[in-house]
Amino acid sequence: MTVVDTPPPRLPVRGKPAAAERAWGGVSPMLTRLAAEQATGVLIRERGTLYLAEGRVVHAESPLTPGLDLLLTAHGTLEAEVWRDAVDRADDRHGAARLLLDGGHLTEGALELCHLGALYDAAYFALAPSSTPGRFRYGIAHRLGPVLSVPVAVLERETLRRRELLRRIWPDTAPDSAPLVPTYAIAAPKPTPRQHALLERIDGTRTATDLARELGRQAFHTLVDVRRLAAAGLVAPRNAPGPADGGPAPTFAEQLAYTTDPHITLLKRLRDALEAL
Repeated sequence: MTVVDTPPPRLPVRGKPAAAERAWGGVSPMLTRLAAEQATGVLIRERGTLYLAEGRVVHAESPLTPGLDLLLTAHGTLEAEVWRDAVDRADDRHGAARLLLDGGHLTEGALELCHLGALYDAAYFALAPSSTPGRFRYGIAHRLGPVLSVPVAVLERETLRRRELLRRIWPDTAPDSAPLVPTYAIAAPKPTPRQHALLERIDGTRTATDLARELGRQAFHTLVDVRRLAAAGLVAPRNAPGPADGGPAPTFAEQLAYTTDPHITLLKRLRDALEAL
């Protein structure tokens, strides 16, 4: 009897780009589903809101970031009265953006650039891990009207990139939300002009997002500067509350986490740098 040894057919192999695309789980499952539905409306999350039009993100807002109005008016690009008037007159046919452009108050390029900056900035906070589920309201539009839209997958990937960037700069998240105090560091690098403007305002009462709003800067870029200052040993979160504030006495580990002693700060920087490798 003759036996023919025929090898089995090769299994199909997915191309790497296709496999990577299918493996992408997204930051927010609800947002991913809304994108697939090509939904229009507003997604309300714990730290911000995302406005969608046909499954793409067209606006984003967060109480932790300066809005588009502040970014446009803080440095004289647009008068605050002009912005308020456009928003008041906006309707379903003519959003505030169209009124500003038609009135010659802004160029299209300036509006698009500032709008995208505000969108990515607010979306970073809106897409942060949340303890409460999001809610979506169909058919809700933003009064600004259409400017530019961003695919959900692109927005989520940029959010993850920003998280990783902050982690690489300084892995401790405490400086992102706590009131900041200046500290002393041995042989610290000279602050940049942007960082110097922050240091002038750090007094133990302002958080990073407070500073961003006060300076009319995007909040994420302010976090980048704050974490670089923390890595250099020039700022730290304000001391944790003790019994005098009505709270429990901080543990020894908590005291070390919030200390501004320059020698302990240097050791913390070395420890965190080694842990981040």
